[in-house]
Amino acid sequence: MPLMIDLQIAVADEQIPDRKKFQLWADAAGEACGVDNSELTIRVTDEIESAELNERYRNKKGSTNVLSFPFEDPPGVATEILGDLVICAPVVRREADEQGKTTEAHWAHMLVHGVLHLCGFDHLHESEADEMESLETGILTGLGYPTPYND
Repeated sequence: MPLMIDLQIAVADEQIPDRKKFQLWADAAGEACGVDNSELTIRVTDEIESAELNERYRNKKGSTNVLSFPFEDPPGVATEILGDLVICAPVVRREADEQGKTTEAHWAHMLVHGVLHLCGFDHLHESEADEMESLETGILTGLGYPTPYND
């Protein structure tokens, strides 16, 4: 069963993918993690909101491409909520240009990357990064996108 997505577009940008793309990417990442029938909020923001959230929750200055906020069930309560992703449209567009990727491919990468974080994957240590990057690459190439990482 697909993930149930609450898509919030809080910025005007004609390059933001449509809902069907977000659903496709989220479902592919969720399937790879063994997660389905869960709720996921995706909020697309500008650099101001991204920077505010990045500083408040990560103590880092400036906007960033994607922030992941896994949901933790209250004690004794079980929900089907995966968490929230906040994706900064201007950063995604800028990074795609800098990395020589299509904007769509980079949007797909950021969505998959964020969902994997919600599923517990991380890249703080080399072994974790290798596992996460391998999973991202498999998901994205399976969807017809090029590998997101340069060798």
